[in-house]
Amino acid sequence: MATLEAFWRLTGAGWALVRADALIPRELEPLLPPGAKWAGRALRLFAGSAARRGRPGERLAAVLERQGPAAIKMGQFLSTRADIFGAAFAEDLSRLKDRLPAFPLSVAKAEIARNLAKPLDEIFAEIGEPVAAASLAQAHPATLVDGRKVAVKVLRPGVERQVARDSAVLRLAARIAEALAPASRRLRPTQFVEVVIRALDLEMDLRFEAAGCAELGEAMASDSYMRAPLVCWEGVGKRVLTLTWAEGAPLSDPAALDLPGLDRKALAENVTRGFLAQALDHGLFHGDLHEGNLFVAAPAAITAVDYGILGRLGPGERRYLAEILYGFLNRDYARVAKIHFDAGYVPAHQDMDAFAQALRAVGEPVFGRNAREVSMGRLLAQLFEITALFDMALRPELVLLQKTMVTVEGVARRIDPTHDLWAAADPVVRRWIGRELSPAAKARDFAEEALRAIKALARLAEAPPASPVITERALTWPLIWFLVGATTAGAAFVTGLLLAR
Repeated sequence: MATLEAFWRLTGAGWALVRADALIPRELEPLLPPGAKWAGRALRLFAGSAARRGRPGERLAAVLERQGPAAIKMGQFLSTRADIFGAAFAEDLSRLKDRLPAFPLSVAKAEIARNLAKPLDEIFAEIGEPVAAASLAQAHPATLVDGRKVAVKVLRPGVERQVARDSAVLRLAARIAEALAPASRRLRPTQFVEVVIRALDLEMDLRFEAAGCAELGEAMASDSYMRAPLVCWEGVGKRVLTLTWAEGAPLSDPAALDLPGLDRKALAENVTRGFLAQALDHGLFHGDLHEGNLFVAAPAAITAVDYGILGRLGPGERRYLAEILYGFLNRDYARVAKIHFDAGYVPAHQDMDAFAQALRAVGEPVFGRNAREVSMGRLLAQLFEITALFDMALRPELVLLQKTMVTVEGVARRIDPTHDLWAAADPVVRRWIGRELSPAAKARDFAEEALRAIKALARLAEAPPASPVITERALTWPLIWFLVGATTAGAAFVTGLLLAR
């Protein structure tokens, strides 16, 4: 029954796109190859009156809004790439970020009181009408009884049921794609969809978002690139979140970039560097950095809100990311290729030298050029061709990182059309490389590995003897003392080398 319902919802979504001429819109016909052009004309035979109203982005936004949270999330992502889809298209979709229809204040107040299990006047002096409404929740300005200005986020009524239905549709769409389009299997649609669904499920509990905001806020405080609001824990529940008010203007407001004294170049650099510093230095990053979640103030201050989606990277992924970026910064394509093979991103049977050559073909035309001079559409198409040529599969554990990187680059381009991604990334990447791959860092890693080995052997030595004739303890303790001596000598040797430098 659930599969049948998902099928009808998926069919309905496709039909809605056709009726609105939002699947292969007529405005794109001059740019399409003959096959797609004729397909679009055939589909328009079934178009309704909505197909004659508005621009393609407006028609698509209207359809996505009716389809539910997952579809709206996709529209938010598309809206960050004006460089690929055009400024008008992106602007038409931008209403999906924070300008959706709101539910009544009275409903929000009842939900807040029920979740916090306290009368509202014990926590809030005032709660105002909603100032932003997105796919899952809406935000209200409020004042605490102690006078602090805050923002109160409340989940939409019934949103959990909507997300569950959307998840079933996404799973069905992924299975259909794998069955009917074998080429899509390289992109692992079912695993990709599970990553998306998991992120949506976590967004349904605002207590997790509060914890994520506090954790990432502490990490952000170590740099000046980006900051987070403070959590007001007395106003946190499963469906309610209270944060200190984010100063500045939402970046989704077109007027935000015209604020007096705003340094657009520095602001764009802070967006890029803030994200990279989170991912590389802390292994924890904001996974939804579209304009609706960023507030800006002169000259280049950024406050990020909405911590429902956080990404995490292990030490290995952080190192691979840093070394890949560092290799590109130094135009060392052989090194970048080797890292891809070491990480398993490219199958071992492929030709490493040929892959390095392909990377050079991508990197050289864009290196040192600002965003205005680079077509992201052509660049992404070329990257997709390379991944197919070298049999590279989508890595589910990196989906959120890759999606956020694309979003961040799009936001930075919108702030500053001349933004140079590589120049912005350079200081953060080189700082990480200098700290983590320096001789001193390698000496530290060597000592830590030796200490772990010693502790493991010590545990083995404390175990009961396995044989009454020759015990493991009798053999282990001499080995431990040997390792202690070797570690001390190794550390002294490395220290001597460092001092000699």
